Amino acid sequence: MGQQTILGRVSQLVRANVNALLDEAEDPEKMLDQLIRDFTNNIREAEEAVAMTIGNLRLMEDDFREAKDAHDEWGSKALAASRKADELRSGGKAAEADKFDGLAKVALGRQISFEDQVKTFERQIGQQTEVTDKLKDGLNKLRFKREELVQKRDELVSRAKMARAQRQVSEAVRDVSVMDPTSELSRFEGKIRREEAMARGLEEVAASSLDDQFDQLESAEDELEIDSRLAQLKSGS
Repeated sequence: MGQQTILGRVSQLVRANVNALLDEAEDPEKMLDQLIRDFTNNIREAEEAVAMTIGNLRLMEDDFREAKDAHDEWGSKALAASRKADELRSGGKAAEADKFDGLAKVALGRQISFEDQVKTFERQIGQQTEVTDKLKDGLNKLRFKREELVQKRDELVSRAKMARAQRQVSEAVRDVSVMDPTSELSRFEGKIRREEAMARGLEEVAASSLDDQFDQLESAEDELEIDSRLAQLKSGS
C-alpha cells in the first residue's frame, strides 16, 4: 500500500467522529470493537509505512552524502589541476599547462554532474522528510485515538452493564407492583377472619343450644313442683 494511501486512511480515521458513529450504531459495543480493530490494523500498516519511508530517507541521505563528497572531491581535483596548469604555464610549459587545464575542465564537468545529483537528493530528502513527519504525526494520533477508544469502550460497556442491571431491577419492581402481594395478603387475611367469625358463630350456636336445654330442664322442674303442690292442696294437708 502506497504512502499517500496510508496517509489518506490515517487522516480519515483521525478525523472520524466516533460519537456520531456510535449514535448511528445498533450495537455500540460491537461498533467500538470493530473501530478498535480498524485502528489497530491501520496503526500496524502506518508503522510499516513509517519504517519504509525512514529507510528510504536514510538511503537518500547516504546517497546525498556520497554525491556531496564526490562533488567536493572533484572540485578539489579541478582546483589542483588548475593550479598545476598555472604553475606550468608560468614556467613556460604551455603544452603541459593546457593538459592540466583540460583535466581541470573534466573535473569541473564531473563536479557539475554530482552537483545536479546533490540538488536532486536535497529535493527528494525534503519531500521524503515531509511525508515521514506526516506519517509519524498521524501514527501518534492514531495511537492516542485508539487509547481513547479503548477507554471509551470500557466505559460504555460498564455503563451498559449497569443500565441492564438497573432495568432488571426496575422490571422486577414493576412485576411486583403488578402482582400486588398486599392484595393477596388482604384476601388471605379476609379468609382467616371469615373462618374466625364462623368459629365464633358456631360457638354461639352451640352455647344457645345448651342454654335452651337448661331452660327446658328448669321449666320441667317448675312443672313438677307445681304438680306436687297441687296434689298437696287436693289432699288437704
